[in-house]
Amino acid sequence: MDAVRVALLREVLAGTEWTDATRRFAGVLRGSVVSHGGGLLLVGTPAYEPWHLAAHLVDEAAWSGTPELAPTLVRHGARPTDPAHLAVGLGRIEAARRGETLLVVAPDEPGEALRERIHGARRAGATVLALGRGDGGTGGASGELAGLAHEALAVPDGTGLDLDTVQHLVSAAAGETSVPSPRGRRRFRDRLARLAESLTAPPPSGW
Repeated sequence: MDAVRVALLREVLAGTEWTDATRRFAGVLRGSVVSHGGGLLLVGTPAYEPWHLAAHLVDEAAWSGTPELAPTLVRHGARPTDPAHLAVGLGRIEAARRGETLLVVAPDEPGEALRERIHGARRAGATVLALGRGDGGTGGASGELAGLAHEALAVPDGTGLDLDTVQHLVSAAAGETSVPSPRGRRRFRDRLARLAESLTAPPPSGW
């Protein structure tokens, strides 16, 4: 993450609506995986795989003592010869069942094949969450993906934020306790301040 994006993140910490919006979405994510206990599936699009979000959720799971936050990264181009944590293909979404949570990260509308799998997972009882871009504001996303999701968060054009930055905010907030006390908000901002510094470092090596 370059200096401009770090500066934008610091601006978010100053109290814009995105602090609360990402906390709300992260609270739904954490609540779903903890209360249902069925596991978290994370998928992107053929052109965009959320490697960094997967790695940061693994870190947050360990830091917060919430193993349910550690996702299974579902990949469009997965091969049996890949390392185990990178070898999970789209068939895993088709096998999703009640109690599982599916988090979809898509800069653009997903293709028909992925939409059908997401729809099938929802019909099977999985909770579907979506992060993307759109004109729906901080309360939700727009487009077909939002229509498939139980909860969606969009990054509208012109906000000065991008999808990668919002993913960092969501992963950090998901590792927090669900009680939004003033002390908890200060802890959240302190952790995000440390996160802003860490984002200048190389990406995680495990993914």
